[in-house]
Amino acid sequence: MKRAQAVVLERFGEPLELREFDVPAAPAGGMVVACRHGGVCGTDLHLKAGHLPIPTPLVLGHEGLGTVVELGPGTPGRDATGAELAVGDTVMWASSIACGTCVPCRLHREPTLCENRRTYGVNRALADGSPLAGAWAEAIVLHEGATVVRLDEGIDPIAAMSFACAGPTVVHALYERRPVRVGEVVVVQGSGPVGLAAAALAQLAGAAKVIVVGGPRGRLDLAAKAGIGDVHVDITGPGGTDAALDRVREETGGHGADLVIECAGVPVAVAQGLTLARRGGAYLIIGQYTDAGDTLLNPHQIVHRQLDVIGSWAFTGAHLTEYVKLLPALSARFDLASLVTSYPLADHEAALRSVADGTTLKAVLSS
Repeated sequence: MKRAQAVVLERFGEPLELREFDVPAAPAGGMVVACRHGGVCGTDLHLKAGHLPIPTPLVLGHEGLGTVVELGPGTPGRDATGAELAVGDTVMWASSIACGTCVPCRLHREPTLCENRRTYGVNRALADGSPLAGAWAEAIVLHEGATVVRLDEGIDPIAAMSFACAGPTVVHALYERRPVRVGEVVVVQGSGPVGLAAAALAQLAGAAKVIVVGGPRGRLDLAAKAGIGDVHVDITGPGGTDAALDRVREETGGHGADLVIECAGVPVAVAQGLTLARRGGAYLIIGQYTDAGDTLLNPHQIVHRQLDVIGSWAFTGAHLTEYVKLLPALSARFDLASLVTSYPLADHEAALRSVADGTTLKAVLSS
């Protein structure tokens, strides 16, 4: 590849630009990948609006899938699982590289909390010397230390992109922060990619019942058709929020859920969700990735219910690796591809609008 187009965030709050860049040689220990798909995440809307302190201009896209076109000198010929890796292989890659030397990395064993995380599509600016550092592009340059995982030939790339960011985020939450236990009743707040990933993985983990509460109705219908979730409650419906929450409580037998997972990203959802857990249950918060503001909550709900309240932030390469390993099981049970709408790279603004207004559950830019 000599040249590659990429979608660039030049200035916050302004339309993105499609620019063309030279494709450099693969760096030592890294590789060049031809991007086939770059996912549009809700976080990208916040990045464009300037809600997070990131450098600009930069190429967006922190979740992607592509084909290896060149391995740099000294790059291991194996992926994160130890499988052979060669030019022509289909791969996914973790968005972030932890430094390994800061206090969270070195002492607390918390690489997701790394103080110096370099994240593709988020904080790798054009001026950093490698402009092609986001997945909304025809090519991406992956550097030494990036976690790369080869996909088996039987995996549908579009299906893999359905939870490209949400999947490993939920793997982190359910594997390390608070696992789903066999036979539990689980409530998931939110019917976007993170919420549906949480519901699907809870089902795979052996939950007796998974209740998805979200909206709009079209998203819930799509989830039900894909086989994700056992009960679907529309919190945006004509009955109002109170009626929807009462329905959730009824579905838990009136006792509340063993585990409530917040994936909505709306601050008021936290106060609501605390009332949906049973006494002695757990409340796992994943959705508040961007600071969307404060909310009022009743701390008595936490004490009276004796809740474990747990937060989970982002994911590492290990969590992406586990997600890819789970793709055969996820694809066999759920119609993941039906959740995805693909847009050409040039239609990036239409893709962003569809995510913002909720008409598309998972938008993917394809090239």
